[in-house]
Amino acid sequence: MAARHRVSRPVSTLLAEWYAQGHRDLPWRRSADPYRIWVSEVMLQQTRVSAVVPYYHRFLARFPAVEALAAAQEQEVLALWSGLGYYSRARNLLRAARQIAGRGSFPRRYDELRQLAGAGDYTAAAVASIAFGEPRAVLDGNVLRVVARMENDAGDIRASGTRKRLRGTVEKWLDPRQPGVFNQALMELGATICLPRRPLCSQCPLRDRCRARQEGTEDRLPVKSGAPQPERLETVLLLVRRGRRVLLRQRPALARRMPGFWDLPTAEDLTGVMPGVAIGRFRHTITHHHYSVTVKTAAAPRRLPAGPVFRWLDPSQAAARIPLSTTARKALRLAEML
Repeated sequence: MAARHRVSRPVSTLLAEWYAQGHRDLPWRRSADPYRIWVSEVMLQQTRVSAVVPYYHRFLARFPAVEALAAAQEQEVLALWSGLGYYSRARNLLRAARQIAGRGSFPRRYDELRQLAGAGDYTAAAVASIAFGEPRAVLDGNVLRVVARMENDAGDIRASGTRKRLRGTVEKWLDPRQPGVFNQALMELGATICLPRRPLCSQCPLRDRCRARQEGTEDRLPVKSGAPQPERLETVLLLVRRGRRVLLRQRPALARRMPGFWDLPTAEDLTGVMPGVAIGRFRHTITHHHYSVTVKTAAAPRRLPAGPVFRWLDPSQAAARIPLSTTARKALRLAEML
């Protein structure tokens, strides 16, 4: 009887009831401020929730409103973002904040939000629906996985045709009266229940409507072809110290007017310097590149090479003033200097 009852009720109702019974207490869910919602959605792109939360708190403590962010220097924004990765997000966030400050108010409509620097379809739809109640369905990786399984759709989710088809399904499910709740519930379901591996089907409010579960194909969906093979690389970073200060090298800028991030030097940066004792190792991933990084001590060279920009800096002070790379932060934490 209960199963038949679930099958007959709208997906949006089942999701809303499940979401209301309990979901993760995340800081951005406690606010209706579009600026705070927007910052969270940008930070969450390709980044785990657990990694985002401390950055979100620090970022909003320094930039509590869009006007404060618009007035900031890029170097300061990057320093606060340092370690979160995908730094074009921070630069676009700053550019978009200046756009918003220039127009005098936060854009309320999807089409207006779409004009902000770095705002794609997902970000615009999320902010428009959650902050302003515009009936726009979001489509991220979690949502695609849920819908592909619900429909038992074996199409490649990288293909535009498949994404268009799945989007159409989500738009049919969407409750126009509470689109923000619907979108957050659907994303929450994908993040906590409809997991990529070993989905928790017995806990899913949509289990009796899920065609993949009925056919036993849930572990094979969604289909994602063309993913690059991971490349595994080894590298060594050198910890060169003078008291509390360490030697840092600035990476080349990626583009004009974009400052490069600061990192520990490698043996190639300091020719003639012999690496010493290994402090430890850590792993670091950038897209499909998987790095195994060893951190070793090294003596200070008599003369720094010409060309690269080197500076002796106290790590605890540098972290707040300059953009440290993620690998530099991991290495300095390993050495208990950050």
